[in-house]
Amino acid sequence: MIGFLEALRYTIPAIIVFITAYTLLKEYFAQEMKKRHVSMMEEKHKVSLPLRMQAYERIILLLERISPRNLIMRVHDQKMTASQFHGTLIRAIRDEFDHNLSQQLYVSSKGWEMVKNAKEEIVQQINTCAGQLDENASSTDLSKKILEKGAEKPANRKALEFLKAEARKSFL
Repeated sequence: MIGFLEALRYTIPAIIVFITAYTLLKEYFAQEMKKRHVSMMEEKHKVSLPLRMQAYERIILLLERISPRNLIMRVHDQKMTASQFHGTLIRAIRDEFDHNLSQQLYVSSKGWEMVKNAKEEIVQQINTCAGQLDENASSTDLSKKILEKGAEKPANRKALEFLKAEARKSFL
């Protein structure tokens, strides 16, 4: 019995020391994992933030470039017929949009949907204006018609404002 009590006298403190060490080490490693996770998130943020900001910049540039006023100024050629100019405008919009398709990875689904809707509204606006002209109309006639129609309601304004607000909310 004395041997048993003697063994307990050494075993109980050893068990207490073991449990204490185990608890402290477990807590220490949990804290280290949290620190590592925070560090990884910070590093990820350092890499992704510039990419996301650049995506917002490119999408806003896309919307500005396909706005009827800017588009007409960029691609207008007085030698074209209205029909030729119509095709050129639609092709320019689609090329700009296709060139920036990958940017949808960095914006919200709603933001990208608004960009797509703005593009479609602009295309529809150009198609409507082209349909209202006769076959002998010039590119200048189509330009005037589009600019008159575009002055009523800029199709891309809502998307631009939404994306600007989303970028400010995400980055500032």
